Amino acid sequence: MSPDNPLLAPPPTPFGLPAFDRIRPEHVGPAFEAAMATHRAEIEAIGSDPAPPDFANTIEALERSGRDLARVGAVFSNLVVSLGGAALEELDREWSPRLAAHHVRIAMDPAVFARVAALHARQDSLDMPEDARRLLERTHLGFIRSGAALGPVERERLTAITERLAVLHTRFGQNVLHDEKTWQLRLLEDDLDGLPDFLRDGLAAAAAGRGLDGYLVTLSRSLIEPFLTFSARRDLRHVAYAAWVARGLHPGEHDNRPLIPEILALRRERARLLGYPDFVAFRLADSMAGSVGAVRDLLLAAWDPAKRWAAEERDRLLAAAREEGFNDAIRPWDWRHYAEKVRRRDYALDEAALKPFFEFGAMQQAAFDTAGRLFGLSFAAQDGLASYHPDVRTYEVRDAAGHVGVFLADPFARPDKRSGAWMSSYRDQENLDGPVSPVIVNNNNFARSEPTLLSFDDAETLFHEFGHALHGLLSRVRYPAQSGTSVRRDFVELPSQIYEHWLALPDTLRRYARHHATGEALPEATIERLLSAQTFNQGFATVEYVASALLDLALHEHPSPETLDIEAFEAEVLAEIGMPAEIGPRHRPAHFQHLFAGGGYAAGYYSYLWAEVLDADGFDAFRKAGDPYDAAIAGRLRTLLSAGDSRDPMALYVAFRGRPPSVGPLLRDRGLAAA
Repeated sequence: MSPDNPLLAPPPTPFGLPAFDRIRPEHVGPAFEAAMATHRAEIEAIGSDPAPPDFANTIEALERSGRDLARVGAVFSNLVVSLGGAALEELDREWSPRLAAHHVRIAMDPAVFARVAALHARQDSLDMPEDARRLLERTHLGFIRSGAALGPVERERLTAITERLAVLHTRFGQNVLHDEKTWQLRLLEDDLDGLPDFLRDGLAAAAAGRGLDGYLVTLSRSLIEPFLTFSARRDLRHVAYAAWVARGLHPGEHDNRPLIPEILALRRERARLLGYPDFVAFRLADSMAGSVGAVRDLLLAAWDPAKRWAAEERDRLLAAAREEGFNDAIRPWDWRHYAEKVRRRDYALDEAALKPFFEFGAMQQAAFDTAGRLFGLSFAAQDGLASYHPDVRTYEVRDAAGHVGVFLADPFARPDKRSGAWMSSYRDQENLDGPVSPVIVNNNNFARSEPTLLSFDDAETLFHEFGHALHGLLSRVRYPAQSGTSVRRDFVELPSQIYEHWLALPDTLRRYARHHATGEALPEATIERLLSAQTFNQGFATVEYVASALLDLALHEHPSPETLDIEAFEAEVLAEIGMPAEIGPRHRPAHFQHLFAGGGYAAGYYSYLWAEVLDADGFDAFRKAGDPYDAAIAGRLRTLLSAGDSRDPMALYVAFRGRPPSVGPLLRDRGLAAA
């Protein structure tokens, strides 16, 4: 340990927070070098242990190994996406392949794998609790899926593939960020027709943030989507939409099109080295879904009803447009604009009029208080602690038993910050050698203004990411590998998506949806209309999502992806599935960061819909009990959240719900049951 390097020294701050005020880019390289050397020595000690392999000297020893590297990596990876900047981006390009090579060599270490395999072979004779048995099974499977059982030539090739993919993933994400940082549309007063005050304020703040006067549309989702919704200037909507969908498509050094075929080909080669016909089969072999057939059945069960519902929605939009003298076809840059007009006409709901009732601080408090009523948690602001950016607020989380963890809220868009919304951790909960509490962060990209007003969708995103945060905060496991969100990809979205339901409760809206200036409660009639409109535009939302999920499968099943012309293939797939011309996929390949800025959701984007089956069915338990805070059901939900990967996910769900999930509540909630 180096006391001079804050990344290597034990966190000196309260609650185990990193020493944010001392960390500098020059600390990163030495910290990684030292932590990797320590990790290699730990692995060498496990592999060369003369004692026969047992659970303690092999599996638990593996769990203890690499803690320094995990701490350094967590701080660095979070700062790269949350703070950003040229220095951190350069370090990310340098270290991503080196770290990938390190981890794959650890995962293929022949001496350690031999010990794990020997234990796995006699697991039935070992007296182990359920979490330890599952850890042994998952550790062995991890070695197998990393290539530890391959021959030396194949292992070296797999290592090279992993290193190259790390380089490509980093480049892909940075290319998207480059386009988001550099594109801008400056507006004059004459260009603001239709824009409500909150959006004008956001555009003015975006201009000021880039040192400019006037108004600026950027490619932050928190600005681009409301601009497409409210701008009366169809020409400007077209320009903004074209820029939004063209991220990663610009010829030159930031073009992502050449990267995608190489990424796909390397993934396919990896899958075939490991004995699978393609990457989809490899990915789904270790998922709740289990097979591409099950995934495709789910997606297609939603696809045809969604297209029929979207066609009805399109006709309603066209009718509204015709009343204004619009005689063209509805195009993707028109849909949000006319959908808002129909929403105002048919449901008497105006997003611009609703936003003053959804102030960020109130919605954050709603998420906190909901967790208090469900799980007995409290959140106390810790304003004296250093953080990595002035936007961030730090909270200590407690329950009746005392300290639970730390929650960091980083809500606002910044030029160097990755777009989107996500949850991550600086430290995961575990109790292998004593209690370690979690440090969890939520990132959003709300447009900064004073006050910061959210759409209902924004507030839903806040609740979604906070559901992920609760998964990390409420973790109560022994082993680090099983902590919090370290679960199968098509299970990880259940905690986030089920939490969204509490925002839409009339009780939540009555208490927290209050006008930021007057304190007036959202009128009861408005609440009724807002909830009755929950299925409005769900045809559009389902089509744009499922199209991207089907495109994901098609890309990863292609037999020769290195030959792909990405734009031509995208058009071919969308034509085959009958993509409506008025709707674009939620993500086009060149900016589909879920798939190509990392491997987490590759051949797994379907998991949001898979988890929605679970969350809709799961919340139905509260609905049928007649109490959204029913103590017994909330207790079972907390058990599910606390278990991490210590039990099989379907077993966890059945223990919570009392039976396997049903798809019926999903189709009902999306308005697709009769479509």
